[in-house]
Amino acid sequence: MKIYEAHSMGEMSRKAANIISAQVILYPHSVLGLATGSSPIGTYEQLADWYKKGDLDFSEVTTVNLDEYRGLDGSSEQSYRYFMNQHLFSKVNIKLERTHIPNGMAEDVEAECRRYDELIASLGGIDLQLLGLGHNGHIGFNEPSGAFEKTTHCVDLGESTIQANSRFFERMEDVPRQAITMGIKSIMQAKKILLIVGGEDKKEILHRSLFGPVTPNVPASILQLHPNLTVVSCNAL
Repeated sequence: MKIYEAHSMGEMSRKAANIISAQVILYPHSVLGLATGSSPIGTYEQLADWYKKGDLDFSEVTTVNLDEYRGLDGSSEQSYRYFMNQHLFSKVNIKLERTHIPNGMAEDVEAECRRYDELIASLGGIDLQLLGLGHNGHIGFNEPSGAFEKTTHCVDLGESTIQANSRFFERMEDVPRQAITMGIKSIMQAKKILLIVGGEDKKEILHRSLFGPVTPNVPASILQLHPNLTVVSCNAL
């Protein structure tokens, strides 16, 4: 485990972007696992800036996102497809057909989950997986539970997650209660994992995740077992 402590959110974003850009430069055909939420926005902005300066080429990169809300299509401003288009995909030269996000509108959710796992396998797995950390220790939308969910699945979101996500919606009742999320197995099979965590409000859960017992009650704690984990934090250690 490598841990970097940044002195500002901007420094955290640049460090994370440096790690991702090195992956893309050294391995142009990389499969990147991407995350949404507030934590990676600065990282995506930095990557887009370096692309505009001619330092990065995303034309051969493939991406698979961690999750999508159930019941939202890609045109919804709160969907994660929309988020990725706004913050990264529309700002670099990535081919949209190489960008993959679970279909939140799928009628057969179980079939969609199988399709997503098969897609990841067909790509040869994930080369570098970017993660944020929820206040309850979730990664992706793998919520605290009695067991680690291995494969892509539909999850009932915990109350703390719903509360945290409500800032993106006009009304609390508009916040989706379910999501389709990549499973722990697919995350842990990534060749490299990059975890970015910012803010003093994440100190306790980050410490439990990195140094506490490995337990599905803190889903991120399983990252302790990954052979190539890099953590970049700001005011969270």
